[in-house]
Amino acid sequence: MLRIITQQTEAQQELQRISARTHDDAIVHKEATVNEIVQTVRRQGDKALLHYTAEFDGQSLTVDRLRVSGAELDAAYQQVSKELLKAIELAAQNIDAFHRQRMPKSWVTFGEDDVVLGKRYNPVDRAGIYVPGGRACYPSTVLMNAIPAKVAGVPQIAMVTPPGADKNLNPAVLVAAQVAGIEEIYRVGGAQSIAALAYGTDTIAKVDVITGPGNIYVTLAKKLVYGTVGIDSLAGPSEVLIIADRNANPQHVAVDLLAQAEHDPMAAAILITTDMTLATAVQAAVEQQLVNHPRRTLTEKSIAHYGLIAIVETLEQAAELSNRFAPEHLEIKTDDPWALIDRIRHAGAIFLGDSTPEAVGDYLAGPNHTLPTSGAARYASALGVETFMKHSSLIQYSPAALSKVGNAIQALTQAEGLFSHGESVRLRLNDVATERLRQRDE
Repeated sequence: MLRIITQQTEAQQELQRISARTHDDAIVHKEATVNEIVQTVRRQGDKALLHYTAEFDGQSLTVDRLRVSGAELDAAYQQVSKELLKAIELAAQNIDAFHRQRMPKSWVTFGEDDVVLGKRYNPVDRAGIYVPGGRACYPSTVLMNAIPAKVAGVPQIAMVTPPGADKNLNPAVLVAAQVAGIEEIYRVGGAQSIAALAYGTDTIAKVDVITGPGNIYVTLAKKLVYGTVGIDSLAGPSEVLIIADRNANPQHVAVDLLAQAEHDPMAAAILITTDMTLATAVQAAVEQQLVNHPRRTLTEKSIAHYGLIAIVETLEQAAELSNRFAPEHLEIKTDDPWALIDRIRHAGAIFLGDSTPEAVGDYLAGPNHTLPTSGAARYASALGVETFMKHSSLIQYSPAALSKVGNAIQALTQAEGLFSHGESVRLRLNDVATERLRQRDE
């Protein structure tokens, strides 16, 4: 049963509990396990990959079967419907178009005394993309990770994903990868695949950045290898928070809550509303929609532990509670959702109006669905082309420009006790002065 809370203090406490749901004592044990896996792969390479794939995925592979063959990639197209292929291609077009709008541009400015300043953007040389398997297949995750990397100009992209039954990979995932321009694909998942991407093996070359969501073991592995490689984020269980007024459709609100809860037993589904009538109607609709739900057991666990309806007096209070939680996904189902948008400070993605369920953004709209979770939206953003790029500063000073600021630089170097820093300026200033005297005497 989806709980209804009417006291704001209790609602704040519950939101804090839900936000911290991944920080428990069991994580310590998992961290030790992940560290052992990562270090073993680092030492033993492909041998460890095969061992852990047999142990955790129940699939016995040989080294030559780690990489998906061209024949398998070709065959995948024959195993998906034309309708699904068109949907994948449409989603890819929208994602590509959106991320092209976000491409940072290199720039240079020319100031007084021939001072040149600028910023130069370049993609990383090689990226690794993790696509989860297990409970479901995720062609959308392939597109959301691969396309921004392609748009950024990354020349080499490797994808890893756990093998399914009979060592096969889902054909929709393989088709999505090819539509996104990825053909280097390995049938390996879990913490071991993250280690392989970070440190390299004889079969899988080392990457510079790893992106993509996964289970707690994948997340901990990404945390462990960060610094050796860059990562997108430490994604936790998914979450949605819905702000709704009395005119919201309770059936729509209920199904959007369940759409989040069906992801994972630790997914969070939260409604904040000003109307008790809506709250009770949503509560009843959730129960009714669960009756024949194909993922009922999993979804009920999520709703029971991390589902919540909070009653507030005003939409402004609802916005403030939402900001405290900083949700991954925020749906605003009010008469005028844009009237509330200026009060929202922290959210990974914002869905406005009743005709915009989260599924629109998850699959097809174009903005990325890899978003900050567990309150990280307070300081982090969605995955994008920037994830696969880095920038270098450009600085050029003329002798005249250095002469103007040389004394200030030397004062700062003296304050910090860095002698040679100061000397690097003083010697040049002396050279400038000597050259001026020479030119005057000629």
